[in-house]
Amino acid sequence: MTSQRDEPASIADLDFGDDLRPLRLTLEPEQIAEYVHSANQVAPRFLSDEGGQQDGLPGQIAPGNLSLAIFSRLLEQAAPGAQVQKISATFRAFVRPAVAMIASGVVTDVEDRDGGKLFECDLMLETEIGDRLVTGTGTVFVAL
Repeated sequence: MTSQRDEPASIADLDFGDDLRPLRLTLEPEQIAEYVHSANQVAPRFLSDEGGQQDGLPGQIAPGNLSLAIFSRLLEQAAPGAQVQKISATFRAFVRPAVAMIASGVVTDVEDRDGGKLFECDLMLETEIGDRLVTGTGTVFVAL
């Protein structure tokens, strides 16, 4: 569902069925390697094409928690300063370096809560040509 609105000023302006502003990105091999070192998740498949191929993969891949970080960034972009309360994901395909991707989301529920609003969103990470890599959900609390 596409939002009928121009870009809202904040997630607090969003309603059920509205789209989050998409996040376009391309991960470089060095970025993935830097992430896995900082996350203490070093494995050959995350460091190089050769390491991935040794594990029977098509080449270097990104770890799943990097996809969760991308979803977190998407939610933070939509709601700066909000509390990301929960993110879940279903991994459908490998996230690879040097592939243009789009992280997107749609608001699926809005609840008034003490002092703010709770937003539930469906999330998706796919290639620019529409190959779905990761799907998930995110819950964000926005204090008003």
